Amino acid sequence: MINGKCRDTTSSLTTEEAAISTDEFRSNDAASVARVETKFEVVVIPVSDVDRAKEFYGRLGWRLDADYDNGDDFRVIQFTPPGSGCSVIFGKNVTAAAPGSVQGLYLIVSNIAAARDELLARGVKISEVFHDAGGVYAGPDEPYLFGRLRVTGPDPEHRSYRSFASFSDPDGNGWLLQEITTRLAGRVDPATTTFASANDLASALRRAAAAHGQHEARTGQADSNWPDWYAEYMVREQAGQELPK
Repeated sequence: MINGKCRDTTSSLTTEEAAISTDEFRSNDAASVARVETKFEVVVIPVSDVDRAKEFYGRLGWRLDADYDNGDDFRVIQFTPPGSGCSVIFGKNVTAAAPGSVQGLYLIVSNIAAARDELLARGVKISEVFHDAGGVYAGPDEPYLFGRLRVTGPDPEHRSYRSFASFSDPDGNGWLLQEITTRLAGRVDPATTTFASANDLASALRRAAAAHGQHEARTGQADSNWPDWYAEYMVREQAGQELPK
């Protein structure tokens, strides 16, 4: 948390959203649901070289929120991924955890191929897209949500939650892209659409524009009702619903 501010947006970076299967496990007991909002705000990343880590996370295209140094023995840097309500912080004397010891950090994307291509273009070493082996939780690969066996290629059925790609920062802290196109019921309030910044809104507009261009190519005609199409696309994308064609 920087300056005590919490961003009230749908997070694209959260292990809470990632660490669920396509089966729904949630209580139907209203009394068990917390009444006070507690928004997941930051993840602390242990690094050995602060400036090297700053260069890496900046190269990802993430927004630099803060770089505070007391001039002596403390420094903290905060970055936020585009579209995310949760940030990462790292620095000097920020955590006692060993550098590179944080694993299983999930970045949620709606198009894993496009997200992977963008990271490659930014010079980031990232795995091929992979999916699970159908309930096999033992194997030689690095562990992830669905076990330790990775099958090359996206999920054959293109199911939401089932396609991944992984990369690490210079210290070895492990990240995974996870493609979510439709969220499980109850995960997101579809009536609420918010953006953390003007840049996040602009990015959403660009994605809608690209998708709308494909829509016009398929129909073979210009769509004069594009504002409504953009709005529907952006609301559905943030809610994790099926996108308009």
